[in-house]
Formats: sequence, structure tokens, C-alpha cells
Amino acid sequence: LVLYIALIAIFTGILVYLTIKLGPKITEMAREPQRLDQLLHSFGWKGALVFIGIQILQVLVAAIPGEIVQIAGGYIYGTWLGTLYSIIGILLGSILVFSIVRLLGYPLVRLVASKAQIEKFNSIFSSSKSEAATFILFLIPGIPKDALTYIAGVTPVKPLRFFIIIMIGRFPALLASSYIGHGTHTGSYALVIILCVAAVILFVAGLLLKDKIIEKIHQFSSKRKG
Repeated sequence: LVLYIALIAIFTGILVYLTIKLGPKITEMAREPQRLDQLLHSFGWKGALVFIGIQILQVLVAAIPGEIVQIAGGYIYGTWLGTLYSIIGILLGSILVFSIVRLLGYPLVRLVASKAQIEKFNSIFSSSKSEAATFILFLIPGIPKDALTYIAGVTPVKPLRFFIIIMIGRFPALLASSYIGHGTHTGSYALVIILCVAAVILFVAGLLLKDKIIEKIHQFSSKRKG
């Protein structure tokens, strides 16, 4: 019990430190992709590994906005490599979060979600329609996806299937963000503006309607056949 409490305290302290110290710095740098580009290229070929590490950190620390980092990745590495590096980083970060939660359990998840949220998503992830529901949750912009990964760790969801589904669900948004970054770098402003407007509308709609969307998904996953 003492070791368990110590591990919870240590991980909580790490999260707080990363949120306060590194979160604002990474966010500020990602908003100025030229600076991030210079930093990453100063590492040579290891710069891609550093960017993947930033994406892992972005999953761990909710204060770092993932969309900004993904756009920066497209600006620096292009649409396809930016998308690939983002996918690798987010997947590794999700596996790390999921594994830590499986080890430390409920008290850790309570740091990022309320009891009511945990119970609702536990019901969704435990239902016979969990795969379809999970895909929809990770597809729709504005849903707190990294928090969902924390919650999934205390549910009976099967890890491999869960990771495959969430990455398929996240792929369209990752590709669009990388393209926006690449288009900004190359001057393809017309399509970038269209994508940005569409992304903002979808994100704001998802953010404003997320409670209703989650409730609808909860109702959908709770329905039984016949």
C-alpha cells in the first residue's frame, strides 16, 4: 500500500511539473514553428525523435494543445512525414498512459476526470458496441481524447483493439493538421484557409456539443439488440 501511494504521488508530481514547466514552453514554441524547426534540426536526424517525444508528452500533459503540435509537425516535416511522426508519438503516448493507468488505477484517473465521467465512459467502453462508440469519440473534434485514454485504462477494453481503433479515428484530423502546417509553409493558402475554417467550425461544434454527443453515444452503446 505504501509503495502504491508513493507511485501515485510520484506520477502526480511529474504531471504537475511537466504541466507547469514544459507545457507552456512547448505550446509557445509550437505556435512559432520556425523556432521549433530550428530547434529540431539542431539535433540532426534525432530531431524527428525529439518531435515524437513532444507528441508523447502532449498525450501525457493535457495542457499542451495537440492540434498546434500536429500543425507544427506538418510545417517542419511535410504532410505525410508530419502525420507519420504524430501518429507514432500519439500512439506511444497513448500506450504509456494506458499502461500507467492499468498499473496505478482509479486514483490516477481521478486527476483528469470526474467520477461521473469515469462511470459514463466505463459504461461505453464496456458495452457490446464499444468499438463503434470508441471510433466515433476519437473521430469527432473537440472531444477530450487524451482524457479518454486515461479513462480507458480502468475499463475492461482490450488494449490492442483499442489502440487500433483510436488511431484510425484520429487519422483524418492528424492528416488535416499536418496538411495545414505544410500548406502554410509552402504558401498554399487557399486550401489551408478552407481547411482551417472547416476545422475550427468542427472543433467549436464538438466542444460546445460534446456533452450532448457523449450522451448520445452513451445511449447508443447502451442499447441492446432486439
